[in-house]
Amino acid sequence: MALGVIALVPQIRRARPEEAAFLTELTVRSKAYWGYDDSFMERARADLEFHANKFLPDFHVYILEAEDGPLGYCSLISVDSNTVELHDLFIDPRHIGKGYGKKLWDYAVNLARSLGFSRLILTADPNAKPFYAHQGALRIGEKPSPVGSNRSLPVMEYILAT
Repeated sequence: MALGVIALVPQIRRARPEEAAFLTELTVRSKAYWGYDDSFMERARADLEFHANKFLPDFHVYILEAEDGPLGYCSLISVDSNTVELHDLFIDPRHIGKGYGKKLWDYAVNLARSLGFSRLILTADPNAKPFYAHQGALRIGEKPSPVGSNRSLPVMEYILAT
């Protein structure tokens, strides 16, 4: 790094509902990173589309940004007074493997705790299951994939209470 040049640390900010199209495209690019073929991605497209209204009224959607643009995002949806769902955690493929998923995970966990939840659940892409397991989430079941009848998705839980 040249003298006098300061690298800015990525920051997390609340997303805006009007960023839905951008969040959809980031989600699709991130999902495609795992090598899914075009047919799968076409079938998955509707399920990957970001709909801002499902996060209202609280809109717990957060974007991780660096000086050169967004790196990824996460979202939380309240299930009940004790449980929150990590609905999304997607990283732009150019930035996967650089620690940004962990940064968003930590942010989501700390936010969920600060909001008073004691349990976080999520449905993982099978390729992302090792990441969540490494964070301490445990597989508690599975549910059918909306994309394929012979495919199931791991349902995982992370206990927030300390």
